[in-house]
Amino acid sequence: MLAITNSSDLVLSDSQGGSPWAVKNNISSMGVVAVLLDTGNFVLQSPNGTSIWQSFDHPTDTILPGTRIYLSQKARVVRRLIAWKGPTDPSTGDFSLGLDPNSNLQLVIWHRTMPYLRLNILDDASVGGGIYKNTIFYEAIAGTSRDGFYYEFSVSDGSPYARLMLDHMGALRTLSWNNHSSWTTVFEHPASSCDLYGSCGPFSYCDNTGAAATCRCLDGFESAGLNISRGCRRTKQLECGKQSHFVTLPKMKLPDKFLHVLNRSFHECTTECSNNCSCTAYACTNLSSNGAMADQSRCLLWTGELVDTGKYSNYDDNLHLRLANSPVRKNIKLVKIVLPTMACVLILACLLVGIFKYRASKRKKRNINNGSMLGYLSSSNEIGGEHLDFSFVSFEDIATATDNFSESKQIGSGGFGKVYKGILQGDNDVAIKRLSKGSGQGIEEFRNEIILIAKLQHKNLVRLLGCCIFGDERLLIYEYLPNKSLDAFLFDDRRQYVLDWPTRFQIIKGVARGLLYLHQDSRLTVIHRDLKPSNILLDSEMTPKISDFGMARIFGGNKQEAKTTRVVGTYGYMSPEYVMGGAFSVKSDTYSFGVLLLEIVSGLKITSQQLVVNFVSLTTYAWRLWEDGKATELVHSSFAESCSLHEVLRCIQVGLLCVQDRPDDRPLMSSVTFMLENDSALLPTPKQHAYFALQNFEAEESRENSVNTVSITTLEGR
Repeated sequence: MLAITNSSDLVLSDSQGGSPWAVKNNISSMGVVAVLLDTGNFVLQSPNGTSIWQSFDHPTDTILPGTRIYLSQKARVVRRLIAWKGPTDPSTGDFSLGLDPNSNLQLVIWHRTMPYLRLNILDDASVGGGIYKNTIFYEAIAGTSRDGFYYEFSVSDGSPYARLMLDHMGALRTLSWNNHSSWTTVFEHPASSCDLYGSCGPFSYCDNTGAAATCRCLDGFESAGLNISRGCRRTKQLECGKQSHFVTLPKMKLPDKFLHVLNRSFHECTTECSNNCSCTAYACTNLSSNGAMADQSRCLLWTGELVDTGKYSNYDDNLHLRLANSPVRKNIKLVKIVLPTMACVLILACLLVGIFKYRASKRKKRNINNGSMLGYLSSSNEIGGEHLDFSFVSFEDIATATDNFSESKQIGSGGFGKVYKGILQGDNDVAIKRLSKGSGQGIEEFRNEIILIAKLQHKNLVRLLGCCIFGDERLLIYEYLPNKSLDAFLFDDRRQYVLDWPTRFQIIKGVARGLLYLHQDSRLTVIHRDLKPSNILLDSEMTPKISDFGMARIFGGNKQEAKTTRVVGTYGYMSPEYVMGGAFSVKSDTYSFGVLLLEIVSGLKITSQQLVVNFVSLTTYAWRLWEDGKATELVHSSFAESCSLHEVLRCIQVGLLCVQDRPDDRPLMSSVTFMLENDSALLPTPKQHAYFALQNFEAEESRENSVNTVSITTLEGR
């Protein structure tokens, strides 16, 4: 029985007198009534007609025309559609539908916390839509209210009854009431395997224009393996500072993980991407002048891998893909115009010249300018022009130590190249980093890393034993650390349990001491610029050692900060002022350390897909939990019950202090080390994260139809 109580509560009672469901309003008012409107909205109204509660705010697995899906954190109503557990089981299922928390331009169906299906990127005022036998037209209308930005499901006048439903299998179905008094499915997603999220790998796309869905590589890419569904790789790598061009791919489902830049013309959007070294693609569309976001155009930029891309015959978007300049390959059949005898003479002459040059160059390469290279490394450098106590190792010895760089000897890989385990000078195990030609690390970065690691000696810095330069080959020889890098433990479902809290806390303090040495205790100030878990190596006793100094910068005298137009680093770990303006200082490393600290405590990556879907990154998620007094929910389950909560909560607060938006608000590493090693020291209160401050600002500005703009700095991700 459904009844309204004296306190205006709406209560559903069973035959035993229990209340399996109720709406608590606690309003002492007579004359409250429940009304089922023609729209299908079940509303609890006060005597003056004010809505106290409505079913449209709690849609479960179905929405009717007029129901809104909100994005804003301030919204007081349900912002997602939740599927049933089974066809006859209405309990909470595994699938949900809502707006992408990283962008209000697309709807995503989630399977638990993982994206299952991403609908095509939406426009502004009237988005999506379709016609079925000229009888139904549905659309999602963008708008704003006191609860923030929303999309509303709507149908045109004269259309039959319609509803959207997310079923227990994750299918989003548009249903229409037919003449036989039953519901008929008129649209359904996914309609093919192409619709599933990431059905083809990075830099490939799912071609849905033919009879069967097929994975294909984007123009300028080739399959990365035997199975193209694992992704594709460039046939020629992009190089910052060298010319590139764009190819236009029509009728595309645009990739995920884009940056949305407001109010840019097509030319301005092209310029934004062209001036950004790490921009891999862009797309631009003109919008209506009365959109809810007051945006005249939609400029989207991609700065990393292109994932979840498709091609559909009924899509209108063009994707402009960046490729390195290379000679155009033409399939032209060469006409034989050279007499066989002349060809033989020419080949013989070239062969003789080649043999002569090869023998001459081989004699020189046996002693590959080690003396001159040592002089180059030691001469007039930032550390005072001192001679380096340093060993050069021959390429032949390294090839022998690694079984000619066999896969069985490979112990790691990354954007820089590959790492091998080898034995040199007797029985000494070493780690050999072989830089790839496309790593972006030139001779200056190579020289930089050698100088820094060779001269900086600290317990928490990796020790460099030697190097090798052989033609285009550049190799570095380090001490071998058997436990590899921190990320191999931190983000592995099985190995993360090896890191109990005392071990994690010692790693945190060790990294802090290493940074303090670089910033303050060494002779010159050194800024690492690429601190992240994969660059923290662990020895047999789990002692952390900072590695990879290829991007580091040295400051002399009283200089404490600098600015660059070539931004390098890893997204998520770079500070806001560095990403947006190229400015870096010791506080940039402090920001990276704060992100690393939060990752160690939580076991989550900075952009982990395991985050609650309403948060764009780990830093925003951590700040919200701390602000709400729920910081303990951030602690990883493997040690949550056995750790010192006081110690862990102090670490979380220190991490939030380090990731504050303004550099002046972040502590120096000397203060960070003091706060970590003195549990009685009072800690400052972290300031509000800009993500939440911007949401509050946008909620106020939306009432005045203001325009928020975003500027993009030249970036070079790693």
